[in-house]
Amino acid sequence: MASRCGGQGRVRGASCLPRVGSWLLEVGVLWLLGQNCCAAGAVWTAYVNISFRVGSRLLSELGEAGVFGRSSALKRVAGVLAPPAGRAQSACQANTSFGGPPAGPWLPLIARGGCTFTQKIRVAVGKGASGVIIYNFPGTGSQVFPMSHQAFEGVVVLMIGNLKGVEMLHLIQKGVRVTVLVDVGRRHIIWMNHYFVSFAIVTTATLAYFVFYHIWRLWVARVQGRRRQRLTTHLEQAFARLQLRVLKDGDAELGASGDSCVVCFELYKPDDTVRVLTCKHFFHKDCIDPWILAHGTCPMCKCDILKALGVQVDVEDGAESLQVLMSSELSAALSPGAEGAAADLPAPGGSDKGAAPQNDSQPRSGAEGAGPSPRQHDP
Repeated sequence: MASRCGGQGRVRGASCLPRVGSWLLEVGVLWLLGQNCCAAGAVWTAYVNISFRVGSRLLSELGEAGVFGRSSALKRVAGVLAPPAGRAQSACQANTSFGGPPAGPWLPLIARGGCTFTQKIRVAVGKGASGVIIYNFPGTGSQVFPMSHQAFEGVVVLMIGNLKGVEMLHLIQKGVRVTVLVDVGRRHIIWMNHYFVSFAIVTTATLAYFVFYHIWRLWVARVQGRRRQRLTTHLEQAFARLQLRVLKDGDAELGASGDSCVVCFELYKPDDTVRVLTCKHFFHKDCIDPWILAHGTCPMCKCDILKALGVQVDVEDGAESLQVLMSSELSAALSPGAEGAAADLPAPGGSDKGAAPQNDSQPRSGAEGAGPSPRQHDP
């Protein structure tokens, strides 16, 4: 038997490959998003070495006091600190000056706020800065975070805490020359930020849904396939028990008052193959076989043919199972070649017209009254 997917036969089974492909594509997209989320959580810290003179003494302080911006160049940079001139320390205006920066390498010390990080960096780079140091808002203590900004080729962008930035600003305002050496620190991956936790929950729930859904579909397909296989076998055996006749010249059904098939409304002709049902009504084989598969009853007396043959059809299978069988397996099993051995069997009791059908007293309507009643055979 042909392989199935979802219990729908060979044709529908072919559509399972696109479904599996789309499912794998969704899983791949989720995996790539997870990789991007994890990559976005990587933070590079910076070692900041601050040097300045107090009298004749050279003081130095080294610590992991800052973090690089997300688009910052990761390299060592050194220079003399130069804050913006005037009271405004935000460096948002293009004409901002930086307190007479020295001829050598210098780094601006800029306060956060007033404009975007990109705008501050653009102003400082336009003045010839080797890098940019931005300190956080007042009241944030030593808190830092990786800034999002436009990339400037070869420019180091660093954020330090408010306490450290204000401390260096006060030294510079007192006339102390402060030199800073920035070096690349350690790489930290922030696994448990709220974005990653939310993404992990949604991704896990989605993948779990897809896995359990496809397991359930496979289980349903297997159960339906077994049920239809049993039904196919029972129907093949049942139809083999129904008698076939080939009408010949001289049969009573072909006389002047000959009968017609109530399914196709055509008169019986010599060499027509008819199938005799358990209720003794007979019809063209090619007409009654699809009818029985679709309805399960005699079109004349409504006798349940499948039930009389011992075939039990589950309610959930219904007409869909019978239609699938009619269009696939059973069409080959009920071909004339498969039933050729039974085609020439004589009708029970000869060819006389016989007794009336069991439900002959019931009223008929629709197609049943459109033509003469078919002949019957005595049991």
